[in-house]
Amino acid sequence: MSAAEPETLFPRLEPLLGRVGKPIQYVGGEVNSVVTEWADADVRWCLMYPDAYEVGQPNQGVAILYEVLNEADRVLAERTYAVWPDLAALMRQHGIPQFTLDTHRPVRAFDVLGVSFSTELGYTNLLETLDLAGIPLHAADRTDEDPIVLAGGHASFNPEPIADFIDAAVLGDGEEISLAISELIAEWKSEGSPGGRDELLARLAATGGVYIPRFYTVDYLPDGRIQRVAPNRAGVPFTVRKHTLMDLDQWPYPKKPLVPLAETVHERYSVEIFRGCTRGCRFCQAGMITRPVRERSIETIGRMVADGLQATGLEEVGLLSLSSADHSEIGEVTTQLADRYEDSNVSLSLPSTRVDAFNIDLANELSRNGRRSGLTFAPEGGSERMRRVINKMVDEDDLIRTVATAYGNGWRQVKLYFMCGLPTETDEDVLAIADLAARVIETGREVSGRKDIRCTVSIGGFVPKPHTPFQWAAQLDAETTHDRLIKLRDAIRADKRYGRAIGLRYHDGEPGIVEGLLSRGDRRLGAVIEAVWRAGGRFDGWSEHFSYQRWMDAAADTLTGVDVDWYTTRERDYDEVLPWDHLDAGLDRDWLWEDWQDALDEVNVDDCRWTPCFDCGVCQHLDTEIQIGPTGRSLLPIAEITGPSLTR
Repeated sequence: MSAAEPETLFPRLEPLLGRVGKPIQYVGGEVNSVVTEWADADVRWCLMYPDAYEVGQPNQGVAILYEVLNEADRVLAERTYAVWPDLAALMRQHGIPQFTLDTHRPVRAFDVLGVSFSTELGYTNLLETLDLAGIPLHAADRTDEDPIVLAGGHASFNPEPIADFIDAAVLGDGEEISLAISELIAEWKSEGSPGGRDELLARLAATGGVYIPRFYTVDYLPDGRIQRVAPNRAGVPFTVRKHTLMDLDQWPYPKKPLVPLAETVHERYSVEIFRGCTRGCRFCQAGMITRPVRERSIETIGRMVADGLQATGLEEVGLLSLSSADHSEIGEVTTQLADRYEDSNVSLSLPSTRVDAFNIDLANELSRNGRRSGLTFAPEGGSERMRRVINKMVDEDDLIRTVATAYGNGWRQVKLYFMCGLPTETDEDVLAIADLAARVIETGREVSGRKDIRCTVSIGGFVPKPHTPFQWAAQLDAETTHDRLIKLRDAIRADKRYGRAIGLRYHDGEPGIVEGLLSRGDRRLGAVIEAVWRAGGRFDGWSEHFSYQRWMDAAADTLTGVDVDWYTTRERDYDEVLPWDHLDAGLDRDWLWEDWQDALDEVNVDDCRWTPCFDCGVCQHLDTEIQIGPTGRSLLPIAEITGPSLTR
């Protein structure tokens, strides 16, 4: 935590950029980036998404916090991303530490290194970044000169596997808590930093909203299960609660998102139209941990779209959420936005759409400017039995009616997303995907009278996640997953009538096993993560860099001694203490267990937005409530926001 302004590293970095791939991703200076004088801030954040620039730059969470913090008084925020191995090698060779993109200041000089994990496969990149930054890998070895390493994002709901490497973790929405942390750090620094790093962490822990792993001791039973997790010092709460932002209209971020210089995975202005989901899909951690549903009003959405396009010059608007077509005013939102931007270069898009929330009017509004791409639906389970197990209340006839409407109205391509390895799944459940895809093609040809109908089947491996009803479930082993996918592939190829019209995309089960190991792991996995990193593990979310064998070798090493099957393919009992039980997502543990039993009994549970409360616990425990429309309001008048920049 440097008080003196550090020198920019760019003069030393620039000569190296001609020797690496995609050097522009390290230059910075994007439109809407913020550069604040070091002396003008009392608290300095470095925000990181632990992946390459092309993946991390569009990340909504980092983009929001970047603006929120930079708008705060006496606070600055800059960004850093994982550097590719070619530049990392040169940085080590020339003694250049990890740097921020905005000013190329050294990361170690900041007060907080906030890392947003959307997947556990970013853990090795965290270690690489710490090492490049000159920050000790282990939190226990850090001094007052090192930043607080703070984890956030969905994976932070079980940060135990990286407990050795982080100082703190925050659960849930980051807008308000990041400001509260900034105020606490500023106050501590204004007092002369009494008690050093330990005192600052103690103050953070005392708030009840920041988890400090070192202040908790984990005791184990002889069979390896956890006996208990308890505080080891006074003033530290037994449980740490997630943060839930209410009234999203008061937080219309990002207002001026950065416009990337290098190519990124998404080049659009994304507006989060609501947060949370109560559909109750039992596999979906995102839906469970972001409850309750909180909608943005149609007025705020319209204002954000207008301002965001003006600030960026981007030509695509993504209306994002976990289930965007479920917004209570989605029809009005899409129609009025389509009216507003008709005859312009602006297009609208939604992420994958639930079959039972789709309607052709919505699809037509989204494609009004002539940009008609394929439609994506996510039945998730191949058979109706599997869809009952996972609480995906869509039957086959619903899907066929939906795709018939789409193909009959001019669409030629439909993408269907499924999972393999779900609890109680059999070979027959997976092979049912081939039958369903064939029926989709048959229907498309019938209603369109054309032969150029396509259906792409995309399959991901199921990974049990914390804070879901499936947190107790056994994960399917990689070999069985692979065998089932091969059987599905062969079944599709053997279909002489429809097989050639069906595309199949899937990954084998090996990355899923590693993700499963980390998602439900405990602190004993820290040694495995470190061993993988020391053996060259980087960018594990990229297939060309991922090595299953490297992970298995690290787990089997006598120094780490971790049984992968014990963490992955073993089913848990109700009485077992789970590594994250002391971290409160608001969900009642008994409710999750009852929903797990309902899954085994193939019983569906309705969406509580439209039914009486099912007592999941979130609203009562966190003093929150579902916030949905319709509001009956409309977008701002067209005349107030149109201009040359929107009609070029």
